[in-house]
Amino acid sequence: MSEKKQKKVLGKGLDALLGDTDNLDLSIEKKKKTNSLQLPLNKIHVNPNQPRTNFDSKEIDNLVVSIKELGIIQPITVRKINEDKYEIISGERRYRASKLANLDSMPCYIKAVENDTDLLKLSLVENVQRVDLDPIEIALTYERLINEYNLDIESISRLVGKDRSTISNYVRLLKLDPIIQSGIRDGFLSMGHGRALINIDDKKIQIEIYKQIITSKLSVRQTEKIVRGNRIITSKNSNSDVSKIYLDATNKFEKLFNSRVTLKENNKGKVTLSTSFKSINELYSILKKISN
Repeated sequence: MSEKKQKKVLGKGLDALLGDTDNLDLSIEKKKKTNSLQLPLNKIHVNPNQPRTNFDSKEIDNLVVSIKELGIIQPITVRKINEDKYEIISGERRYRASKLANLDSMPCYIKAVENDTDLLKLSLVENVQRVDLDPIEIALTYERLINEYNLDIESISRLVGKDRSTISNYVRLLKLDPIIQSGIRDGFLSMGHGRALINIDDKKIQIEIYKQIITSKLSVRQTEKIVRGNRIITSKNSNSDVSKIYLDATNKFEKLFNSRVTLKENNKGKVTLSTSFKSINELYSILKKISN
């Protein structure tokens, strides 16, 4: 979907949810045209209904370094409560990092949102568009739109510009045992793993398979096979050629890269290797080691 089309879809969604966005000045286009102002940090307050609950301390530390070097590139969005208080609509992470960087003020867009209901709706919509929200945070956001604002999947689909099936898949994650939800939030398993586990009603069995995924580093496809009962792969029964290959390959790559590695197999049998490096220099060192 093109950037222009995305803006159009989101704009319609906000109109449908909040009414006349011309009066509330909430449209994306207007946001871009709004001039930012420097506001003292002691006048800015967090939104108690912020959908994001999981803030990565390492990411914030990296942002602090960036802010000290380059300043704040993108202003945060706030609403005015009174002359001495502004409440954050979006950008709490930048606000937290700015405080840690000992800034006295920061650039802000001020949006004319008059009531708490519209504020929460706008916060939910803006946050769900973020690519770095974890799947459970997104699922909880959709659930709040459903339960607190009586919106159906179709309405949310128009609001955020995503397919109905995508929204349904996120919401279904909340049927998982809380331990598994925490595993997804912490990155121990993917949303694909979670979607496979949803098909098991017994929470105890969910947990058992969850343990298998973690200990044997099972791919989504392997997890789906366990759920379907086609083949059981456990840490105690790892004689399967497939399991041994995955475990051996993963261990060797992790030793080589000195980093956590994930191997995933798609429905066509193609395998993807995922890892991360601290810097481009570290990647170059790894490539140099391989070439030697």
